[in-house]
Amino acid sequence: MQDRVLDPEAKKTDLGPMATVIDTLTARNPEDRAARHPEKQNRPDTAVLRKPEWLRVRAPGSGQYNETRGIVREHKLTTVCEEAACPNIGECWSQKHATMMIMGEICTRACAFCNVTTGLPNALDADEPRRVAEAVAKMGLKHVVITSVDRDDLADGGAQHFAQVVLAIRAAAPGTTIEILTPDFLRKDRAENVVIDARPDVFNHNLETVPRLYLKIRPGARYYNSLRLLERVKERDPSQFTKSGLMVGLGEAKEEVMQVMDDMRSAGVDFITIGQYLQPTRKHAAIDRFVTPEEFKAYEAIARAKGFLMVSSSPLTRSSHHAGEDFAKLQAARRALDARMA
Repeated sequence: MQDRVLDPEAKKTDLGPMATVIDTLTARNPEDRAARHPEKQNRPDTAVLRKPEWLRVRAPGSGQYNETRGIVREHKLTTVCEEAACPNIGECWSQKHATMMIMGEICTRACAFCNVTTGLPNALDADEPRRVAEAVAKMGLKHVVITSVDRDDLADGGAQHFAQVVLAIRAAAPGTTIEILTPDFLRKDRAENVVIDARPDVFNHNLETVPRLYLKIRPGARYYNSLRLLERVKERDPSQFTKSGLMVGLGEAKEEVMQVMDDMRSAGVDFITIGQYLQPTRKHAAIDRFVTPEEFKAYEAIARAKGFLMVSSSPLTRSSHHAGEDFAKLQAARRALDARMA
């Protein structure tokens, strides 16, 4: 799910002794934004809504945060925490949680919500699986999340590379559980089977938004292809947990969100995440509105009633936020369900 940049140069608004909102819309100068998103520069600036008080995050900078940052730099790794702009980076890195982004930092897609650089990617780095695995082992991670850019330029969409990373982590850190957040492998002739057969513990692919908004928000993707991908994971390996996420605040209706929940459940999705969309720059899709914490709680109640084993629904929910803790809850929920069914 989409996240936001926390830039040390960003404008900060004090909200109290423990919380800071970081204004990402002024975090980069126009030249930086143009280089990162050349395809968006001819678009008119979108309107900016004032952030409500509940969207508060800590500014990063603890000792443990810096240690995590040092390990990432030492192993020459890319993280979605930085590239895709996560508001939770200070909290997660301070707890030695980092989401690795493989296959480079340049994406072949140009989604209207995403802050990852768009362009022509470089060749795959054959040594990356080893470096990622070594970093996971060095950080002593109990649970790791691996994601990637879209690689439409590759015949298999990067499926084999994903599998190699999973297998390398299994060898270097056998006690670590692995969650992957993959692209959609659109028109890649079932290449995702290679990734499924590597047997990650959690297979995550985000639907991101409701079908009606796909052309505007996720034009390079197809809603039913993404849904079918999640369904195929369950068909090929029913033991794997599946997970998917939605952004809200893009103009979707409550009834549309509920329909997506039903679609996910029909595809066997175990875990749904729902979080607030925040625009990275004024050239990205505008925020339609800020969804209230009470509405997020209502979405959580509805999702649980529909049968999801695990639900995370809050303004700052992101795909990998608290992933390790949530995985333990997910396992417990399955055990409880199995016991009831016995």
